[in-house]
Amino acid sequence: MGDPFRVRITVRGYELDTQGHLNQAVYLQYAEHARWECLRAAGISQDRLIASGVGPVALEVTVRYLRELRGGDEVDVSCGFRWGGGKTFHLDQDYTRPDGTPVATLTGVGGLIDLSARRLVPDPRGRFRALAADPGPLNL
Repeated sequence: MGDPFRVRITVRGYELDTQGHLNQAVYLQYAEHARWECLRAAGISQDRLIASGVGPVALEVTVRYLRELRGGDEVDVSCGFRWGGGKTFHLDQDYTRPDGTPVATLTGVGGLIDLSARRLVPDPRGRFRALAADPGPLNL
């Protein structure tokens, strides 16, 4: 397995809290942005997912904050998928400054929901593999 997919984001002023650092909820938005960009890099657009009748869902998310981010700071957010054999998969996402300084970590559990049945699909790994033009970014 190579390096995980990464996207660079610049912290915007309106994302700051009253202490002048990145609001805690925005870390979740950055992580989701990185996941969508990872899917897009694999050739899977939101439209393609919807057309195939499925969509990703977050089932569990834990964020560990290590250092603050302030307005104008840049942060690289990674996206790493860990696949098992069941209906869920694990996500590992790191937030680092461009110099490599760790800022935060996110771990999570996700699934792929059938949009009609409203149930998790039994093999999200296989479904993503079938949809991906380039399975590399998804660690498939």
